[in-house]
Amino acid sequence: MKPYLKIKDHSVTGENFELVYDDVLEMLSTKPKPVDLAKYYLSENYISHTDANKTVIDKLYQKVKKYSLGKKERLVSKYAGKEKTLLDVGAGTGDFLLKAQSENWKVDGVEPNKEARKRASEKGIALYDDFEKICGTKYEVITLWHVLEHLPDLEDQIKKLVSLLSEKGTLVVAVPNFKSYDASFYGRYWAAYDVPRHLWHFSKVAIEKLFAAEGMRVETIKPLIFDSFYVSILSEQYKTGRQNYIRAFLVGLWSNLKAFRSKEYSSHIYILKRA
Repeated sequence: MKPYLKIKDHSVTGENFELVYDDVLEMLSTKPKPVDLAKYYLSENYISHTDANKTVIDKLYQKVKKYSLGKKERLVSKYAGKEKTLLDVGAGTGDFLLKAQSENWKVDGVEPNKEARKRASEKGIALYDDFEKICGTKYEVITLWHVLEHLPDLEDQIKKLVSLLSEKGTLVVAVPNFKSYDASFYGRYWAAYDVPRHLWHFSKVAIEKLFAAEGMRVETIKPLIFDSFYVSILSEQYKTGRQNYIRAFLVGLWSNLKAFRSKEYSSHIYILKRA
């Protein structure tokens, strides 16, 4: 492990952290890893737990989310088995599961945050608060939409995920990519570092190696085009204290254009199957 970047929690506490680089896995980890992670999620700004729709950024997030829900369901439908069983890990307030349920999926979800589970319950989606509550069930599709980077015991929880997957099942994992242009442009202000909520920061190599250790292979990698724009808006605010929408749009656009050749987008979706 070697020092990579000094960074702070821009959105909640202002505390300082460090990113260290693992040159075997080609990934970063956040140091120190807080003992009490829950307090770093206690903010109205943490939109995936609150369904906030007040600020311009909130409204943009909600519009993109609404559009993305259909795209996500259509993506996972390609991997549906006979039973159409789906587990969403880090389900937030349950919107993706609600969409999947409307398309005849049999859905379960895991969400540790009490307030998010409450909001999901109000929508008719009951969520587990812990992996360990799921026993004896196998799922044809398991999704983690920007969740893997939050899991404290990474290798153990990858092992648990694979154990919950049916023999021909599919894992769908979306994570930020610290090798993207927008990450290098914004450096310590890059919003997708989001320390310490994001404990891990992945490259393509890291995902391939981590899951290969559990007998999984990456079948397909897809870009998340909108992420560079949203992340750039937040990054501009962290860097300058202002919402520079035009500059953020241009950085996000340039990041996507550069990624068209490099294939290093702001975020990727990994489709994983058993090797």
